[in-house]
Amino acid sequence: MIPSTSPLDCLVLALAQINCVVGAIDLNLEKARAAREKAKNFGADLVMFSELFLAGYPPEDLVLKQAFQDACRAALEELARDTADGGPAVLMGLPWMQDGFCHNAYALLDGGRIAAVRFKVDLPNYGVFDEKRVFAPGPAPGPVAFRGVRLGLPICEDIWGPDVVESLSETGAEIVLSPNGSPYWRGKDSERLAIVTARVVESGLPMVYLNQIGGQDELVFDGASFIVNADGGVAGRLPAFVETVSKVVFHRETSGWVCCEAPDAPSLDDDKADYAACVLGLRDYVHKNNFPGVVLGMSGGVDSALCAAMAADALGSGQVHAIMLPFRFTSQESLKDAADCATGLGLRYDILPIAPAVEGVEAALAPLFAGTTRGVTEENIQARARGILLMSVSNKFGPMLVTTGNKSEMSVGYATLYGDMNGGFNPIKDLYKTQVFRLCDLRNGWKPDGALGPAGPVIPQNIIDKPPTAELRENQKDQDSLPPYDALDDMLECLVERDMRLADIVGRGHDPETVKKIERLLYLAEYKRRQSAPGVKVTRKNFGRDRRYPIVNRFRDSGASPFRSDPAVAPESPVGVSERFEE
Repeated sequence: MIPSTSPLDCLVLALAQINCVVGAIDLNLEKARAAREKAKNFGADLVMFSELFLAGYPPEDLVLKQAFQDACRAALEELARDTADGGPAVLMGLPWMQDGFCHNAYALLDGGRIAAVRFKVDLPNYGVFDEKRVFAPGPAPGPVAFRGVRLGLPICEDIWGPDVVESLSETGAEIVLSPNGSPYWRGKDSERLAIVTARVVESGLPMVYLNQIGGQDELVFDGASFIVNADGGVAGRLPAFVETVSKVVFHRETSGWVCCEAPDAPSLDDDKADYAACVLGLRDYVHKNNFPGVVLGMSGGVDSALCAAMAADALGSGQVHAIMLPFRFTSQESLKDAADCATGLGLRYDILPIAPAVEGVEAALAPLFAGTTRGVTEENIQARARGILLMSVSNKFGPMLVTTGNKSEMSVGYATLYGDMNGGFNPIKDLYKTQVFRLCDLRNGWKPDGALGPAGPVIPQNIIDKPPTAELRENQKDQDSLPPYDALDDMLECLVERDMRLADIVGRGHDPETVKKIERLLYLAEYKRRQSAPGVKVTRKNFGRDRRYPIVNRFRDSGASPFRSDPAVAPESPVGVSERFEE
């Protein structure tokens, strides 16, 4: 059955804010068909999917494989044949080979065929994006004719500058439908809205911004799609971090097309959005990699408590195994706090003392260490014993080991290789310590929609209130060797996210010598971060995809003086940097 080609006065769109899986082309096709059936039930004319939905986003170097390109094209042709049934047409993203080049493409499927294809023009190559590596840019796109309506189809980055939308407006587009794969970071929602509003004001055209949802390695896509009318007013919003196939209705009026019906989902504040992102990122990493659940070390500290809560919310309490690994420096307070937190979350909880393992390692090393002073090395044996036991449980029974270090610790190297850094994924890797405390307080009074953990206070207040400690020696406190976390985190945000000069950071009220020390620790810890587990990105610049610094790095900010490299000065060695096990 061929759909009518008479001009529409009412356009019913279905926005498919659906979680795709990179490389799972058959699964993504199945999801697309299910979404189209939902759209058919509410009379949609057209179903819109996010950027590269069939392939999953970002597919990275998978798109260089001809077999992958062929599989995406075959799936698209199958879906195109479905549209011969007279139901909704489909807008679908996929990699597309043409004239020997691979393009990031968006295809209109209607009447049983591929009716039109448009290519992404502006390929992002900054931050987490590396599209110029695998895609070729397309020509300036003209609008696509769909049943008497001229649709502009700019893909993601194409709307972040004015040129592509301006070209669509000048060539007769009436409605702009933009598929996106825009990853979450704190404050991104308002940034997207500002960009779309600018394009709408410049072009005089309404715009639908459809964003991907779901976790992919370090990235989390929050959905939070929205519609802006030609007058600049927000006509509707889809929920953040929730899959949905939503109905959106446009009417043709004398002034042009106007969105007159759309969902109006509330937005989340920054801390709630960060928590929800961490939960979704952990859930999808575990599920998409087919782990049966997770295991984590439960220390009685704030980091492991927050990770345990996120894991319970992501997977359900029954899929989380918490293990306390005490040594002689572990306090009774920590033992009680860890047990209370595990009980409050409904987790399986076991205690595995590490003394036999630590003492065995120390005995083996005794001939070599004879005559030396006990110190950081012996402290780190505790962390590595814990890492061995936790990895052994993971290997034996299959759950993924969650590692629990926060961004403050990873910044300054206060983490032990092959110890507390062991694990497959870290949900709080991009959260500074001060934010860890805030999110613990937040979770005790709020549970995200769709979270599978118990409601109510789940993290004992004593865990939040007590001074942080690694408990690797008697009476150890984090602040023995670090500034208070509010000061440390401000310095780190200036260094990591803002790339500020040391003089400007000192100008914020910080001690000059402390700022120099933190910069030194940040650079020296690069070799550790290269070996750390992936984790959810929630800040503008995370460790990994965003921030790419050399490990061998002699540069230090000299303040007001020009930088000089003195070849007579030996390079600072990471070997002597203090390591420890932190929660």
